[in-house]
Order: sequence, then structure tokens, then C-alpha cells
Amino acid sequence: ARGEDWRAVSRAAFGGAGSWGNGGAMRAAPIGAWYAGDPALAAAEGAASAEPTHAHPEGIDGAAAVAAAAAYTAGTAREGAACFDRNSFFSAVLDVLGPSRVREGIGKAQNLGDVPAARAAWSLGSGMAVAAFDTVPFCLWVAARRPFDYAAALREAAAGIDRDTTCAIVGGIVVLSDPGGVPEAWARAAEPLPDSITRKLLES
Repeated sequence: ARGEDWRAVSRAAFGGAGSWGNGGAMRAAPIGAWYAGDPALAAAEGAASAEPTHAHPEGIDGAAAVAAAAAYTAGTAREGAACFDRNSFFSAVLDVLGPSRVREGIGKAQNLGDVPAARAAWSLGSGMAVAAFDTVPFCLWVAARRPFDYAAALREAAAGIDRDTTCAIVGGIVVLSDPGGVPEAWARAAEPLPDSITRKLLES
């Protein structure tokens, strides 16, 4: 069988615009973990990871933003929790994005005060359109609001519409501030990885 060039296929989606969905952002946090402390490099790799499936600039920016946020969070965790600063968190993301609806929404999230999560979800969007620009800003708002409380962060992320996506993004960022912060009961209830994968992770 002969496949097609992924660049052409990805860019041909949605009438040639490419997807601006939130799926690229949903899977980008581990990239930030790998590039801990380097939001710019994480953003570049996050953007590259989105291109095969989410070629629209908004879809790419969503992934870049989440990767940058995760890299900032992971970097501050290495230096100590006191190093996490809400404005620096947002600046680390905004500094690596060009003009876009994603960036505009993140700026709005930075300026949104201490409001109930449901109100923030309504104001910023929380995946109703399954678009990066109506998902990522809310997720970063939650991550910046609850950077050291994994359980509370996920509960607030669940105030949104596209809950599997918002919780994946928020959880992927917040867990980097304290990998031991996942409630023990939640960890026990999770489906275990196959032994073959566990061995490879331990060997790497």
C-alpha cells in the first residue's frame, strides 16, 4: 500500500485550512516535561507535534501553548515551589506565541480574576467548539490557579464542557509541579501499564 505525504493530508483537512481542534494541545504536556525549564524549545516541539494532525495555525498554537506552560511548571518544580509565579507562567506562554485567537484567549485568562471555575469556563470557553482557542485559555487559567493541588485542579477543569480534554491538559501541567500530588486512591484506581511498557520506562 502507498500512503500520502502527511503534510498534504493534514493541511487538506477542513477545506484546506487544517484542523484547529484541541487534540494537539491535549497531548502536548509531556513535551513540556521533557523540556523542563525551556518553554521556548518546548513550544517549538509542541508545535511540530501538532502539525501532522492539527495543521491550522490555531491548532498548532494550542499545542505550543500547553507545551510551554508545562515546561515552565516543570522547571519551577526543579527550583522549588516558591519559584512558581502566576504572571511568569502566563508570560512564559505568551512570549512564545504569535498573534492568534489562542494567544488572545490566554491573555484574557491572565487578566481574569479569582472567579468560580464555571464562570471562567463560560468566559474563556472550555471546548464547546472543540477548538484550541476555546479550550487552552481556560485550561491555563485553572493550572495557574491550582498549580500545587492536582485534585482541586481537575475538579475545576471538569467545570468545562469537553472534560476529557480539559482534564488531560490541566492534569498534564499541574502534575509536573508535584508528581506525588495525585491522590493515592486515584492512582490505585488507574488501569496499570502492561509489564513490558513498565520495564522499558524503568530501563530508560
